[in-house]
This record gives sequence, structure tokens and C-alpha cells, in this order.
Amino acid sequence: MDEVIADVTPKFLDLYEEAYGRRLEPGDFWGKKIYDLHEDAYVLRDRLHDKGFFRDLPVMPDSQEVVRRLCEDYDVFITTAAMEFRSSFEDKFDWLADHFPFIHWKNIVFCGDKSIIKADYMIDDHVKNLLNFDGKGLLFTASHNAEETRFTRVNNWREVEGFFYERMRG
Repeated sequence: MDEVIADVTPKFLDLYEEAYGRRLEPGDFWGKKIYDLHEDAYVLRDRLHDKGFFRDLPVMPDSQEVVRRLCEDYDVFITTAAMEFRSSFEDKFDWLADHFPFIHWKNIVFCGDKSIIKADYMIDDHVKNLLNFDGKGLLFTASHNAEETRFTRVNNWREVEGFFYERMRG
């Protein structure tokens, strides 16, 4: 969910600017997470535990339209490792209801370890979630996975759409 359909980066850019007095440019954190830029930036990561952190994240461009289309031809499940951040559960559930109301609550999986997921495909920004996945993993581009080459990469939701619909035509 995070950094695939929900864009966490703008919030971390704001938090970084608030803490360090300067706005980062994409090249400043390409190849890593924003909260890994300073030895004391763990305080930024700690904000993930705040109630409300996940509630107002922007939606990734084109994700709503493409996911809605995919739901017409595929069984789509939203999976999020929400248990790491206890207060995120309600925020994420409400966020999904607001932005992806066409995803039935039975198709939302909150878990701690995504290795339990059994599906044909998984789109994720974290390699750790794809390593033990038995299906085809698609790596959604994020700054922290920029150097990764082990998985099929999708840079945006139009590329996700192309991946699935080229398969149907071919």
C-alpha cells in the first residue's frame, strides 16, 4: 500500500524540512529512505507510529483508475504490513475506504509479514516482501529501491496497467 498506492514521500519531505530547515530534492535521497539521511533522522521514522500519519497521504497518480480497471479482470487484494505500526490500522482502513471504495473490505489484508501472501502477482516497493513471494513480484519504483535489479520494475501505474493488459493481449 505505502509507496505503491499511497504516497508517503511528500509527508516525509515536509517532516524533513520541519526538522532540518531545508527542502530535499529527489536527487538528495535517491537510493535511500529520507529518514536514513542523518544519524538522528530516526526521529522522522518514529513518526510512522503517530496516530493519523497514514490517514491523509496523497494517492499515487493513476492508481485509482488502474486498480479499478484491474478489478474488472483480476481478483485484486490490497496488502499492507500494518502491524509494525499499530496505530496505522484504522488510518489505512479509512484511507482505503475513501480512495479505493471499490475494493471490498474482504480484499484488504493487514499483516505483519507478507510472506504469508499466496497470489499470482504482488506489486511492492520493498524487496524483502518480494523475496519470499511464490508468485511474480513487481517492484514499484521508490527512492529506496533505485539500485535493485532482481525483479521486474514498474515505475508508475500506467506501466502496471501495461504489464497486465499486454499479458492479456499476448
